[in-house]
Amino acid sequence: MAKLLEDLGFHDKELSILLTSDQAIAELNKTYLGRQGPTNVIAFPMEDQAHGGRPISPMLGDIVVSVDTAIKEADQTGENVIEAIDRLLIHGLLHLSGYDHERSEAEARRMRAQEERLMALIKEE
Repeated sequence: MAKLLEDLGFHDKELSILLTSDQAIAELNKTYLGRQGPTNVIAFPMEDQAHGGRPISPMLGDIVVSVDTAIKEADQTGENVIEAIDRLLIHGLLHLSGYDHERSEAEARRMRAQEERLMALIKEE
């Protein structure tokens, strides 16, 4: 993740990552987003601006991934589970970076292109 954070310009930023179950992510989805059922990934940005615009925390945010859903998606896409989890972590990171595929089809295409670019970047390792 450090390589991805660096690439996106988040120098000295930290992430909290939680790998969890469909049941647990469904509870978070309902509580914080008002949506029913499990989802693959949820990103929670941290407020990091104090008075005067100075950063108060190195935390970029939290990314929660359902491993259960990642396994199902891996079966559907032909990815292995690690690749599916990496893709979901990248998706969450892009949400924390301000991308939102629900805004418009153009934004969804832009986000997909970034996901593919970042997946290629981590495969270089």
